[in-house]
Amino acid sequence: MTALPRAFLDTPIAHRAFHDRGAGRPENSIEAVRAALAAGYGIEIDIQPSSDGAAMVFHDYDLKRLTGGTGSIRQRSRAELRDFPLLGGASAIPTLDEVLDEVAGRVPVLIEIKDQDGAMGREVGALERAVARALAGYEGPVAVMSFNPHSVAALAEAAPDIPRGITTCAYKRPGWPGLPGPVRKLLREIPDFDRVGATFISHRWSDLSRPRVAELRALGAAILCWTIRSPQDEAIARSLAQNVTFEGYAATRPAA
Repeated sequence: MTALPRAFLDTPIAHRAFHDRGAGRPENSIEAVRAALAAGYGIEIDIQPSSDGAAMVFHDYDLKRLTGGTGSIRQRSRAELRDFPLLGGASAIPTLDEVLDEVAGRVPVLIEIKDQDGAMGREVGALERAVARALAGYEGPVAVMSFNPHSVAALAEAAPDIPRGITTCAYKRPGWPGLPGPVRKLLREIPDFDRVGATFISHRWSDLSRPRVAELRALGAAILCWTIRSPQDEAIARSLAQNVTFEGYAATRPAA
């Protein structure tokens, strides 16, 4: 297991990069990445696959909300996705390679691989290997994570030297309508932490008081959290977590 670099605990992490569509920097865009770099924030990004296996930096499964296009991102090739500029920005959906080239090790990058079947299933591997290829030779603080523990296990095989973690929450039904109750009950206890060789979790901030979170921290796990949207919530979260993932405001920078 590779420990999470200290930079992930020292630098607030901008959720989907430091985005503000009204200011011309949509979420997960190159513009939002550049804004995070200028502000000195860490960067969290999401990964979805193109039809030809490229690791694309994009949150949703469907193109409509973020590009106005139709259909799922995985139905389009990397080349085709160049024709879908992000709404509110000037550029198209970036690849992971492009984001890493832009960051060039200057700030920590937290990469979340999105679950691909909606059920946290075992049919994983291709997207994780694409991420591993993009990270090969990258110099700079980087870590990978997923809600799907099978995806994290696949990352352990594809990129064993990259720090990995599990994205977690209470899995309350309103937020996970398609996930069966027994799966939600199992995952909320974070049972796979040791099995997948995780060294951190990124937990929903409003559920940080859960005993399992405290147990993992006592055992040496790093505790990150998502998604903070105000200074007031940040202050609460920092009493239980070691760092925050934030959006919609300028998070507190630690004193130099």
